[in-house]
Amino acid sequence: MAPTLSTPSLRVDGLSALVTGAGRGIGLAAAHALAQAGARVTLVARSAAEIDAAAADIVAAGGQARARTLDVTDSAAVTGFMAEHGPFDILVNNAGTNRPALITDMTDADYDAVMDLNVKATMFVTREAARSLVKAGRPGSIITISSQMGHVGGPKRALYCATKHAVEGMTKALAWELGPNGIRVNTICPTFIETAMTEKMFADSAFRTYVESRIALGRLGRLEDIMGAVVFLASEDAGFITGSTISANGGQFFV
Repeated sequence: MAPTLSTPSLRVDGLSALVTGAGRGIGLAAAHALAQAGARVTLVARSAAEIDAAAADIVAAGGQARARTLDVTDSAAVTGFMAEHGPFDILVNNAGTNRPALITDMTDADYDAVMDLNVKATMFVTREAARSLVKAGRPGSIITISSQMGHVGGPKRALYCATKHAVEGMTKALAWELGPNGIRVNTICPTFIETAMTEKMFADSAFRTYVESRIALGRLGRLEDIMGAVVFLASEDAGFITGSTISANGGQFFV
């Protein structure tokens, strides 16, 4: 007799989730998505006002959320935070930054700021999340918001590309390190997403047309385009996916 098969549900009911850089943009969208899918979400960022308001909005909509201030570039603070609040079944490494510039114009301060947040902080938060899960004997899902620039190159993006290529390599290695513990590690690689942060950039109609002409779907990404990918990777629907990436880029290419 053939086995009875059932599709896992895109739900994360009862699971705890940590989202970094959760006060705005993709991080905020990820927090809302996970809460709507049933997770208990902890939002962290350096700006208390933003994450307090975000958590309040989630609770008002019927979700479970709390806000905690945390500088993810402070490894000692991250260690203390995880000891107090962890373990988390789901981690979304979203905190990140970019300082577009030609390599000839890049400063040492640019390098330190982008590397510290995009690579160092991501690795240290992941380290502490993994340590707490392994100690508790629990499986988990670690999701990093990377970028299409982790797979290609672009002008004025040498530093940013360096950090995102690093994140992609780290993810592939961690899939092997943490797989025996049932911890999955994946990335989501968006193209340009319409957010408050990118609004000024796309006020330049020529630049917007340039970008849209290189996306197969003919439009910029929206926050909703990332939300489903986050829930999918966090849920049992992605239970056999690790060391992989979801390219949420609308089919973008560079020439």
